[in-house]
Amino acid sequence: MNMHKIIKKVIIAGVATTIGFGTFAIEATNTVQAATATTTVAQKVINYGEKYMGTPYKFGASTSTTRNFDCSSFMKHIFKKYGVDLPRTSVEQSKVGRAVSKSNLKKGDLVFFSSGSRATGRNITHVAVYMGGGKILHTYGEPGVTISDLNSGNWKRTYIKARRVL
Repeated sequence: MNMHKIIKKVIIAGVATTIGFGTFAIEATNTVQAATATTTVAQKVINYGEKYMGTPYKFGASTSTTRNFDCSSFMKHIFKKYGVDLPRTSVEQSKVGRAVSKSNLKKGDLVFFSSGSRATGRNITHVAVYMGGGKILHTYGEPGVTISDLNSGNWKRTYIKARRVL
């Protein structure tokens, strides 16, 4: 950055402070930095999870292996790498963090479903991570770790709730 641009920024900052925008500018910068940090962690979790695409599904998979996963062991594994220690089961995971509406989902939110042979339509039986753009990253059945559309088919019909843990 050349000296002219530095001087211009210092003058603008001084004028803004004099007018009373200094506090606003600092708060706005901190808010943007905090939002960016959360988004960055969420994207890292997702990117890390995508490295396991195709890894086989196994109900009750051990949390000490990455050779196979069930839905909740997969979430536990990918979030733990970035400092979020989730409980072992999807039911327990559905109780952590804070509730978020489907219309306010952000990357990194956990989304919960009542699907599969143990489903009643009200009980939690499956968990995934929201990727943005209506997509979820999760593992189930034959495809293993995969990406699905939250707003169509089985996942639209069996959606229960979401929690924000980041």
